[in-house]
Formats: sequence, structure tokens, C-alpha cells
Amino acid sequence: MNTGNKRPQRGGSRGGPSKGPKRGPKKFSRNKVSSRGKGGGGYKGRSRGGSRRGGGGKGRATFNPSQFINKNPVEVVQEVYTPKHTFKDFGFDEKLFETLDRMGISIPSPIQDQSIPEVMAGKDVVGLAETGTGKTAAFLLPLIEKTIHDMDRQILILAPTRELAIQINDEFRKLARRYRMFSTVCVGGMNIRPQLQGLKRRNHFIIGTPGRVMDLIKRNAIHPDKLTGVVLDEADRMLDMGFIHDMRYILEKTPVDRETLFFSATMNSATEKLVGEFLTDPVIISVKKKDVTNSIEQDVVQHGHHDKFETLLGLLQDDNEFSRVIIFGAMKHSVQKLSDELKKNGISSESIHGNKGHVQRQRALKNFKEGKARVLVATDVAARGIHVDDVSHVINYDLPQQFEDYVHRIGRTGRGTKKGKALTFIPQRHR
Repeated sequence: MNTGNKRPQRGGSRGGPSKGPKRGPKKFSRNKVSSRGKGGGGYKGRSRGGSRRGGGGKGRATFNPSQFINKNPVEVVQEVYTPKHTFKDFGFDEKLFETLDRMGISIPSPIQDQSIPEVMAGKDVVGLAETGTGKTAAFLLPLIEKTIHDMDRQILILAPTRELAIQINDEFRKLARRYRMFSTVCVGGMNIRPQLQGLKRRNHFIIGTPGRVMDLIKRNAIHPDKLTGVVLDEADRMLDMGFIHDMRYILEKTPVDRETLFFSATMNSATEKLVGEFLTDPVIISVKKKDVTNSIEQDVVQHGHHDKFETLLGLLQDDNEFSRVIIFGAMKHSVQKLSDELKKNGISSESIHGNKGHVQRQRALKNFKEGKARVLVATDVAARGIHVDDVSHVINYDLPQQFEDYVHRIGRTGRGTKKGKALTFIPQRHR
């Protein structure tokens, strides 16, 4: 198999004896990027609590309410970015260029402008970019272009959730529609048999979640030694969700001379370690624009011991201001119960959580996106990778377990230059 660009052997054992000296995690020098914003890391243990009607009964982390308040967010000004390249400059195949033109994609976004030339050159890339910046096309376009000229290539794309994996596959099919390229989506929560069947054919792209991909490797349905490249999309979220062992298992079984692309919104010590261990001399590209916690208006909503739900209803009565709302709950059953209670009180609502099947989750998300439901109630894990435009409010009905979850939650609103608000429910303190 032609693996494209030949690169120096990596150290360590990956499916066979090493041909070079074993190397440990390499030092990764750069300015640290933080997603915490103000007040990060304010949790110091757990407190008992809970409330009736969807309040969530398990213990929650204690917190400093001030870290959920920012009544004077910075004004987000759309920066004018002048790309250094056009899509013509990348040397794309004419049919791929025409597809972009028909899709109305004419000017590369910053992450596309900076990362595509590096991927085309066969380099490992670390792309630090928020969702909605065009990062999916930033890795799909050069990989599709390289596959056009070498149909023996096979790329694995790992994503934190099945929803995001499906979104990536949908974009792949749009971009590669004029070529005989095939893909299979391999995600948990869905029948594995069609995935096993799809993997029997030659796939140029395998797109999946770490747990299901690892399972399929163990079943010999995916052959990691035949992969020419691996993309880790939203790597920070995969680590947050506990996929580190699955990711490590997968990467250690891939060829040492593969190309590796790593896209993340944040870079902490865990992601930095993964980069140092599995990427070779990566090019670091950062197009992060803003600190979420500084650019979104945030406040707390105090509630009594027995009127938490009534307080929420009171807010949602204003359907002009609260036009499209995502409410975060702590647990699957409380999320479903809260959504049901809202419906009983005349609030159009859908819910997404781990107890729902794939079809149910997609239907709920579709109804929310199309405005058939004004409210979407979700757990943290279920909301990973869900991106909906024009969300007016995020409401933390139950407290997040850690500040990173809070940052992720409120990032569902105020996307781009649009304004949004985040409200966090806290119990009244009695003296």
C-alpha cells in the first residue's frame, strides 16, 4: 500500500517491533491556551442537594456563585481576516473545486487557510479552533484531495459523539460526491451489524467514536495497520468524556508513519501529553478568537427549596426573549422528567440524553433546530458536538460538575458575533 509521504519512524511499539529508538513524550513548547476564563476551577468538593421535578438528586460540586456572573460581557467584533490563499492556490482537483463553488464556499476560513497547506505537505497538524470555524472542511478537503490521487489511502476520523461523527460524514459525502469514495460511520448506540457490513467493503474514510472503533478493531472489522492517517476531532471533549484509554489503544495500533491531525478547542496538560506522544513535529495553528466566559452575558437565578420548577416556568413565559433555549440537567431521568413537565405546562420541549436511541435523539434535535420545539433539555454528554444556531439562552438548571463543563455549556449560545445569555440556577441561602 502506498502510504503517501514517508516520514521518520516514531519510537515505541505500535503493532510491531520498533525500528528506531524509543522516545518518551516530547516537550511541547507553546503559549498555553485556556478555556477557563474567570473563576476557573472553583469547585472544592460536593454538597448534598436536589429538588423535586427534574432537579437531579445526586451530590453536586460546591461552587462560588460569582463565577457564574458576568453582566458586562466584552463586545465581540468580527475580525476581518485576509486569507493568504484561495482554494485555487491549494491545487485541488477541478471537480473538487467546482463542488466548493456550488456549495457557495469561495474564501477559506482562517483555520482552512492556515492548515490546508500543512496537511497537503504531509505534516502533522494541531489545530486550535472553536466549533463553527470551518475546521471539518479544513481536514476533509486536503485528505479528499490526497485520496483522489491515491485511492489506497484509508483515514480514520475519531469524534466524541455519534451526532458529530454523523455530521462529519454528511460533510464528507457532500465534498466527495463526484468521486467513488466510500465511508462508514461506526458509533455506539446504534446496531453494530450494518457497521460490520459496511466495513467489509473498501472504505476510504472510517468515521466513528472511540469506544465503538476500539470494539470493531477487536472484532477484526477495522484493521488499524492499514490506516494511512488519523484525525482526532474535538480531542479535548474526547478526553473529558473519558476516552483516553480507547484513543491510546487505537493510536498505538496504527502505523508509525501515519499522518495525524489533531483538532481541539482547548489545550490542557492531558491533550498536550497526547500530542507529544502521538504526533511528530506538529505544526501548531491557533485561530481561537475569544474567551467564551468573557463574551457571554451570565447571571444566576435564585430559587427556593420548593419553587425551582416554577421559577423556570416564570422565565420561559417570555417567549420573545427566551426564543430558543437549551437547558442542562444533571442526569438522564431528571432531564426527561423536566422536559415532560415543561410540555404539560404548555412549553414546547424536546430532550436528549443517553437513554434515548439514535433516531429519537436525531428527531429531537431536528425539531429544536426547525423551531418546532422552543426548548431542548439535555445532559452534558448528550450535548457534546451539538451545534444549533441562534440559541438565545443557556440555562444551567442543575449545576455542572466542573468548570470546563460550564464553559462548554454556555458556549452553545453567543456563537460568532451573536449575543447570548447564560443563567445558572442556585438555591437561596438562608441565614
